[in-house]
Amino acid sequence: METDQIVIVGAALAGAKAAEALREAGFTGKIALIGAENELPYERPPLSKGYLLGKDPREGGQVHDADWYAAQHVDLHLGRTATTLDTAAHTVTLDDGTTLPYTKALLATGSRVRTLDIGGIDNAGVYSLRTVADADRLKAVLKRDTQVVVVGAGWIGLETAAAAREHGCTVHVVEVEPLPLLRVLGDEVAAMFRDLHQAHGVTFHFGVGVREFGGLDGRVTDVVLENGVEIPADVVIVGVGIRPATELAEAAGLTIDNGVAVDEMLRTSDPDVYACGDVASWPSKLTGTRLRVEHWGNALKGGPAAAKNMIGPGEPYDPVPYFFSDQYDLGMEYAGWAARHGYDQIVTRGDLAVADGKAPECVVFWVRNGCVLAGMNINVWDVQDDIQALVRAGYEGKPVDLGRLADPQVPLGELLT
Repeated sequence: METDQIVIVGAALAGAKAAEALREAGFTGKIALIGAENELPYERPPLSKGYLLGKDPREGGQVHDADWYAAQHVDLHLGRTATTLDTAAHTVTLDDGTTLPYTKALLATGSRVRTLDIGGIDNAGVYSLRTVADADRLKAVLKRDTQVVVVGAGWIGLETAAAAREHGCTVHVVEVEPLPLLRVLGDEVAAMFRDLHQAHGVTFHFGVGVREFGGLDGRVTDVVLENGVEIPADVVIVGVGIRPATELAEAAGLTIDNGVAVDEMLRTSDPDVYACGDVASWPSKLTGTRLRVEHWGNALKGGPAAAKNMIGPGEPYDPVPYFFSDQYDLGMEYAGWAARHGYDQIVTRGDLAVADGKAPECVVFWVRNGCVLAGMNINVWDVQDDIQALVRAGYEGKPVDLGRLADPQVPLGELLT
């Protein structure tokens, strides 16, 4: 094992946690961790939450400090990208010409932001948010009375809209769907997020796309919608989703299926190459479908799972998908997988309504045939273990009493007994 080398391509949360898990499992060989950013590996959620609000320090999201990597003999290649994965030669070549041999390789390359193919996209003042450098630039321009237009009402769009409002900006959000987060949450819960943001002064433009970004002397001045409406803008934030960074895997001839296709052990179509995090799609025994999950929980669990499976014996990867969000006074956690139109009703434990500008305190369940597919706790805490147990039982075809599920007086932990 001491002569082995594991090369991890991608130095964010998944890659760093994989390196940590390798050492904790007793791997004594070499570990090379490659990251395109000149930053120590860090978690991304604070970028659109605490750090953008000025509440968290820049280094607060780091997985480990520099001393940890030195002490654990993890060879960092920061500011470098992997240009070639040669599965026959078992090598990874970097953009500076360095060639790293590997016994096993892990692709934790994550995702890239989607952009818009419209006029004015290159104007100064148009931003996206994926990296800490992006957050630095955006944080510097979110000032009181700045006119901000957010394109896309997904999680990043809503979190940045909330941060901009808390900085005192005027905020408009443009979304092609009739509600924010509609594909993820369905009508009822999506309407709550709309109401919450409107209560905090956000103006929505639903059911319309963007035609172009107007500009003057190379700087954005307005956003022109497809219906002809022009919204003044000092700052535009484009949050229209992300796509898996599969280029290296594709060039290496690995199988691609909504990301890098892996088996239940996170192995790619090459037995010595694994993948995890945003970039990987795996066959979920839980849901009976192939999943690719673009959230923190998948990176946190996927990196260690891949590490353990690379050195054996490991175990199949089958987590309950999980993510969280913070917006204004709303804190929420979501567990499970409820595809749009894949459930027949929503059951709410508590009141889902926004009242007096305040977020609700409740738990929401997405249910099919009496079985829980997903659950979201909003400003209600210490219930995630019970929600995840309900989700696992639901996907096993075990229904629950929906009346008791909706009753806040019945402990969630008693529903399965």
